[in-house]
Amino acid sequence: MSALHEALRESLRVPDDDHDIRYQEHRAAHCIVPGGKTEDYLLVQIHLFPGRSIEAKRALYRAVVRRFAELGVPPAEVNIMLHAPALEDFGLRGGQAACDLDLGFKLDV
Repeated sequence: MSALHEALRESLRVPDDDHDIRYQEHRAAHCIVPGGKTEDYLLVQIHLFPGRSIEAKRALYRAVVRRFAELGVPPAEVNIMLHAPALEDFGLRGGQAACDLDLGFKLDV
């Protein structure tokens, strides 16, 4: 989780205290690994606010793969999927739409 957080900080400039990260591991019997992948396969799914440039997303992909490679995950085994719903699809800070809030950091990186 720390490796992913550092990749997010580095590439998307998320705040240092933004630690909304979950780790789920699935037993081999409970999932099918895509063709050409091994038991080291890692799918990283990131839900994020919209507005990041393609350059920032490319930097994120590189940072995630590099950080996980440092932990022993082969780069070819990492797949990354971004989910960026509209700001009005996030309810924050007591039920307010994210589009109505000052989030405290830039999204257009």
